[in-house]
Amino acid sequence: MSEVMTLATRAREAAQRLGTTSTEQRNRALLAMAHALTHNQDEIIAANASDVAAARGKNVAESLLDRLELTPARIKSMSEALKSLSMLPDPIGEVVEGHTIPNGIKLTQIRVPLGVVAMIYEARPNVTADAAGLCIKTGNAVILRGGSLAVGSNLALTRVLANAATASGMPEGSIQSIESTEREAAEELMGLHGYIDVLIPRGGAGLIKSVVENAKVPVIETGVGNCHIYIHKDADPDMARRIAVNAKVQRPGVCNAAESLLIDEDIYQAVLPAILKELENAGVMIYADDATRSLGAVMRIEPATEQDWGTEYLDLKMSVKVVSGLDEAIRHINQYGTKHSEAIVTGNYGAAQRFLAEIDAAAVYVNASTRFTDGGEFGLGAEIGISTQKLHARGPMGLAALTSTKFICMGSGQIRE
Repeated sequence: MSEVMTLATRAREAAQRLGTTSTEQRNRALLAMAHALTHNQDEIIAANASDVAAARGKNVAESLLDRLELTPARIKSMSEALKSLSMLPDPIGEVVEGHTIPNGIKLTQIRVPLGVVAMIYEARPNVTADAAGLCIKTGNAVILRGGSLAVGSNLALTRVLANAATASGMPEGSIQSIESTEREAAEELMGLHGYIDVLIPRGGAGLIKSVVENAKVPVIETGVGNCHIYIHKDADPDMARRIAVNAKVQRPGVCNAAESLLIDEDIYQAVLPAILKELENAGVMIYADDATRSLGAVMRIEPATEQDWGTEYLDLKMSVKVVSGLDEAIRHINQYGTKHSEAIVTGNYGAAQRFLAEIDAAAVYVNASTRFTDGGEFGLGAEIGISTQKLHARGPMGLAALTSTKFICMGSGQIRE
């Protein structure tokens, strides 16, 4: 039996037992996992240091190295996230709705675990802890398949978390990582219909596209974020500058960072130069249309191509375009966006309402940075991903997104005639 099938078989068995554990048991496991992260910090950081050194040797971009690197502060943050999860309400068993049908049968729809959750992700070792914690909280077994750049980090984290969960009473096989980084292992995982209840890819556009097109198990599409900041003609210039710069540079290598800036032609000559200069000072390369380049505001600027409008850079790069107004901005965003997070900066209530109504995205902002699209920021606890599709879950996926429902039907001898 292959490694992937062995893990899937163990996960299937673990899921059946996990579904019957109590809230108290699962919360106790989360606290044990949180303590284990900080207690075994040196082991985790040593494994991560090897991954980071190997990645540097491959000339990996700094933005990717930022996502890969683990520090004591980041491990503490991961530990605190698990503690926070233990304090959140348990969704399992929650009554969604209930009523009695005409024949007297009492129907109650309740939340139940999905079963076995699999994840395929790239150089983001924090996902390992987030996914493990969310799945334990919701009574799901999890199979993790991280990218080759973070293999040492992911295996160390999985070992620490799984041992702590098992020692606290969770079944063996509740938290597992695939050691193989070969493509065949991922392909086998994608094909395990009957073993995997849902597969969540988390990473760049190429990874997600491959999983969506090739998986034979249900998939929740996540993460690709070609996010826009649109500065309307009635925007406050200082607010527009702060939001645009924050959305791009605060952490450029994440999916909720802004990749494109749109600005109305009525104000671009007065407002845009200051924004461009601050972006340039932060190290951002601009890919812009003719109107933006004609301003001569910065040196780090290149002509934008059609490809730039649809690119998720995940780096200190940004496309900039002057638009004729709200209509063109909405058309542009709906054409090139990835349905993740979009923002308008405006003091015009009517423009804001149209933007909210007509932009098709999981999160739509008025006068705020797109960087807030995050499970923690939204009060959901740690997130397992940000769904950009419309079925089952959309936006940051917290606890409820890792559940399904079933109907409890209480009768008194009814039969159907």
